[in-house]
Amino acid sequence: MFEKISSIDLTTNAFFQTLINNNSVLTIVLILALMASKSYILKFLQKKGKTNKRLKINIVNNTITILIFIGIFNIWAAEFHEFAISIAAFVVAIVIATREFIQCFIGFLYIVSSRPFRIGDWIQVGDYYGEVHSIDWAKLTLLEVNIDSYEYTGKTLYVPNSKLITSSIKNLNFLKRYAMHHFTITRDGSVNPFIFLDELYEKAHGYCADFNDVAIRYNQLIENRLDVHIAGPEPHIQVATSEIGDTQLIFTIFCPTDRALEIEQCLTGDFMRLWFEQQQLIKQSN
Repeated sequence: MFEKISSIDLTTNAFFQTLINNNSVLTIVLILALMASKSYILKFLQKKGKTNKRLKINIVNNTITILIFIGIFNIWAAEFHEFAISIAAFVVAIVIATREFIQCFIGFLYIVSSRPFRIGDWIQVGDYYGEVHSIDWAKLTLLEVNIDSYEYTGKTLYVPNSKLITSSIKNLNFLKRYAMHHFTITRDGSVNPFIFLDELYEKAHGYCADFNDVAIRYNQLIENRLDVHIAGPEPHIQVATSEIGDTQLIFTIFCPTDRALEIEQCLTGDFMRLWFEQQQLIKQSN
């Protein structure tokens, strides 16, 4: 009886010893354990987290991914070493073949260490604009933003991390609240716009009156943070001419992002009204 139990124990121990020494089994167990932990943590964050959920979820995803890579590397270290020796003659070819992945991983390390932006910031990468949704070792995910209308387009951009090394990155986060909105109105040279320029300034100040105090504080906050002087918060109107001699009025308004187009339309309507009034007076006088 005791001999049978002992033989069973020995067989069981031998079986578990074989599993422990089997790298494939250990790899599967590691991945399943970490993915289960990730699933539990994400469910906990979804239930308990009220703010910054996207940031916390992104951190959990990146942490689990890094732990999986580290665990697999440790399990297969000896095999990797032997494999590396056996393919020493092909190292250059492998590096060239995986160059894009290496650059993506280096780009990820660069972003994590330098932190030029955070989750939720508006940024520009090359010709792409968007809000940072998440970042992992391979790519940056952006919710595309139309920078002219300051609205989401509904598209999702996936930018390889390798592009973050070769392209300039602009942090446009202050545009989420306030924008230095520029727009130009072009008309023929039949009317002198300086006649009604003061009235246009009065209209512009009227449209900006309800948020003027907040705009002043926000303008000062941006200047202090960037250590530069920026235009605003007072409206500015510049009269110029185009290359073909038409009259141009260039408006610069520091205003809440969600009201930029509304104010532009109001000022455009005032300009058109004043313009045609002056044009009618000119026709009557002739």
